Amino acid sequence: MEGETPKLDALRIETLTGPALLPHLKDLARLRIAVFREYPYLYEGDAAYEASYLARYCRDGGAVVLVRDGAAVVGAATCLPLAAENDVIREPFEDHGLDPARFFYFGESVLLPAYRGRGIGHRLFDAREAHAATWPGVAHACFCAVVRPGDDPRRPDGHRSLDGFWRRRGYVPYPDLVCHMAWREIGDAAACRHDLSFWIRPLSDTPLP
Repeated sequence: MEGETPKLDALRIETLTGPALLPHLKDLARLRIAVFREYPYLYEGDAAYEASYLARYCRDGGAVVLVRDGAAVVGAATCLPLAAENDVIREPFEDHGLDPARFFYFGESVLLPAYRGRGIGHRLFDAREAHAATWPGVAHACFCAVVRPGDDPRRPDGHRSLDGFWRRRGYVPYPDLVCHMAWREIGDAAACRHDLSFWIRPLSDTPLP
């Protein structure tokens, strides 16, 4: 019924790779648009772009972890070998003398509001880290997050940074390791540049770079 808290035992979480992802691309696109519309990304999404963007996870060792409540896709997390990523994501590592072949890139982790705060985020990270650990030569997981000023007037009351969650997962911020992406924010007519800084976690006892 509407307003009820979803039951965790009714959820299905699985890691999909290759062609198994194709039937879910439209659902994933809708989910990304819905979640990234929230602060801090404020992303004005485009379904056609999203479907094209997500298709790359069907190849090159990529994977998507899906969370389904019945037939509905309510959460997802993506990952791909950093060496297979585009120049925007890969080049900051190369510029700092870090071998992309040693890293697995976590693209996004998105979950509808009703399902948050119940441990599902940890399960999404667990599944991606398990997938990354099977990839030959990979020693670290990494992701990037948009940088917003602490006094950003668009920050909603009650907004909670995920920094603490990421630190508890063992991720360490690398504020000097930055990439730049352009997207159109809600209400804007054109895309603008955004800075995103990286976080890194060893997948075994390998020391941080």
